[in-house]
Amino acid sequence: MYYFEESYPFSMKALVIHNAEDVVFALQDEIRRNDEARYDHRLHALLLAAQGMSCRQVAQLLVDAPRTIAYWVNRFENEGLVGLVDAERAGRPCRLNSGQLAELELVLRGEPREYGLQGLWDGKTLSAFVEQRWGIFLGVRQCQRLFRRFVFRLRKPRSKMANADPALQAEYKKTQNFSR
Repeated sequence: MYYFEESYPFSMKALVIHNAEDVVFALQDEIRRNDEARYDHRLHALLLAAQGMSCRQVAQLLVDAPRTIAYWVNRFENEGLVGLVDAERAGRPCRLNSGQLAELELVLRGEPREYGLQGLWDGKTLSAFVEQRWGIFLGVRQCQRLFRRFVFRLRKPRSKMANADPALQAEYKKTQNFSR
């Protein structure tokens, strides 16, 4: 059963989000970045408009421009839900061809040291590999996007103690009881 605020029997404590302004910007960036979140955001705007709010009120509530809300409503009226989905955007063509991308995905499943590089795969290492292998410069951010495209996740290297005895570390690992 749903209660309206006036008829709710209990008074609720006001919630506070610390650094609310920063949180709002971060959430807006996430909505803009994620295609599904952008679609959901548009659905919420339409829902509010369908419930009688003006474009200006919806825009103020969702921190969008009133013209943007009107644009979404018109697209919905003309095309239905399909009109709210982001269309493909041209963008800059990939510098790597499909064969190079396929090879790169296989390379990333191995270790960088197999190709004369050190550490774990990260944006810098991948950039160096692509330049070394094909003579194509890709920036670190573009390489990080390639990791996301191939559905790889970031692994952080474990820190090592300076002057640690490997034998003592191995013994420590063997004798630890991690069940609790």
